[in-house]
Amino acid sequence: MKLSEVKSKLENLSEVVFELPNGNIVPKHFHVTEVGKITKKFIDCGGTVREENVINFQLWEANDYDHRLAPEKLINIIELSEKVLLLDDLTVEVEYQAETIGKYLLDFESGVFKLKTTQTDCLAKDNCGIPAEKIKVKMADLQKVTASCCTPNSGCC
Repeated sequence: MKLSEVKSKLENLSEVVFELPNGNIVPKHFHVTEVGKITKKFIDCGGTVREENVINFQLWEANDYDHRLAPEKLINIIELSEKVLLLDDLTVEVEYQAETIGKYLLDFESGVFKLKTTQTDCLAKDNCGIPAEKIKVKMADLQKVTASCCTPNSGCC
């Protein structure tokens, strides 16, 4: 989800709700402690230099259980960040502390921001020796084919 989409969704909400991939809701007293741009420059295992840019929200919770971040307040934080940091309309990723800091992408459904899990991946599979994915065949299906073409007295053997 791009930053402009987040702002657009916030304009029509009465409360800000984030849902974790397991269905749990981030406690309502969360704070957005950071809005920023993260630039990652790296070389993949195939030797290609790459750069990724994302907008980052960091969610954090303290023991101030009465705290509620209103949608208008979050829009103000985003707009200040856009102005001061000269943010582009990039994909938003969210950091949230669970057992360790989790990094999530965002989706939106039924008035709730859904945190979507991210995965590591090899970006140079063709250069680093990762074999092409093999076709998966069920043994039961092979037996059906064999049985249909190679029956006694069929002349196939």
